[in-house]
Amino acid sequence: MTFQVWVEMDSDQPTGWFFLCVYKITSTIVNMKTKRAYKYRFYPTPEQEVLLSQTFGCVRFAHSHILRWRTDEYYKNGNSVNYNAASKKLTELKKIPEYAWLNQVSSVPIQQSLRHQQSAFKNFWEGRAKYPTFKKKHAKQSATLVSSAFSMKNGQLYIAKSKTPLNIRWSRPLASEPSSIIISKDRAGRYFVSMPRKIMVKNCPPSCQNSRLPNGCYSQGIPYTY
Repeated sequence: MTFQVWVEMDSDQPTGWFFLCVYKITSTIVNMKTKRAYKYRFYPTPEQEVLLSQTFGCVRFAHSHILRWRTDEYYKNGNSVNYNAASKKLTELKKIPEYAWLNQVSSVPIQQSLRHQQSAFKNFWEGRAKYPTFKKKHAKQSATLVSSAFSMKNGQLYIAKSKTPLNIRWSRPLASEPSSIIISKDRAGRYFVSMPRKIMVKNCPPSCQNSRLPNGCYSQGIPYTY
């Protein structure tokens, strides 16, 4: 039998009143899948900096342009625009000579920005988030790439339109090859690549609802550690 012991001070009592707390630890836990991301800093070559700047710009423009169009369609014409209609609008936009520069970078991160926008609208309509906002040039920049726009070769990461691998500082090894990556640049000019992956975590069962316990768990006098 295992117990967890810690000391607490009662805020309702005079200063100096402490209590020894002892709880029985059980092995009843719930396994669940969740997403975690490994984040690494990298140092792009001058050519990669130009490519990433163009990619961020295209992602930002496509997102904001389609968002303005969707907003106008709804408020002016009463039309609700879904992802397929937004994607078709983007395709039409790329065919206009004025916006031919959208074709100079990989189409994947631009398309992914529309998927993220669709998720943002879904969260808004379901009351979980505010209305989607326009992207700003001087804010944090990011671009999402799925497996068709990057590759791992001999432990090095290559992105579409670049023949040179990213100079990544591998602070920890990868457990497996990622199915997608997020490349970002913060306001200080630093570049990062995040690699989401699904992992199994141990969590408290749904019945943990009553008393406040350590580790953020709730139970009827039985904490769950993991």
